[in-house]
Amino acid sequence: EELRGKGYEPYAYKWDRTHTTKELQERYTHLENGEVCTEASVSIAGRIVARRAFGKLVFMTIRDDSGTIQLYCEKDSLTEEQFEQLKAFIDVGDILGASGSIKKTEKGELSVYVSFFEILTKSLLPLPDKYHGLTDVDKRYRQRYIDMIANPEVADVFRTRAKVVSEIRKTMESFGFIEVETPVLQ
Repeated sequence: EELRGKGYEPYAYKWDRTHTTKELQERYTHLENGEVCTEASVSIAGRIVARRAFGKLVFMTIRDDSGTIQLYCEKDSLTEEQFEQLKAFIDVGDILGASGSIKKTEKGELSVYVSFFEILTKSLLPLPDKYHGLTDVDKRYRQRYIDMIANPEVADVFRTRAKVVSEIRKTMESFGFIEVETPVLQ
């Protein structure tokens, strides 16, 4: 409600992504430390998993289905209004769309040098603690969606299982079998 009161839409209607984080990591490995690639603008989207603010500079790490990348947000490259929005309203767990050029920081971290961003989805509740995570096993099973956000390895297990089941299904169909769904007692 506070975002809407300030004129920001906390749930965007559309964002055009040009690259995934994995595509960016593979495509721009040749950049030297401190080098900026201004020839092409990129547009990415993902969930914020880490956020660090230092005065006129904000670093965020976002994760999508393919990996993670750092967002490099400098006060000089954003409008005053956007930088204030970034500092006041953007939290870990939000889904953010960002566009800008590619830069490799002095420490060698590939980053998107953000010139524009938009909140795609505002997280209403904070994510589990980064270091302690979800320790309650029952809660991990009941709230799989949180477990998969907090632990990318769990999401990888689900992806692998889905691929295995899909391949088994294709193989059985190639032999002429028909899939029949039967009730399962829980």
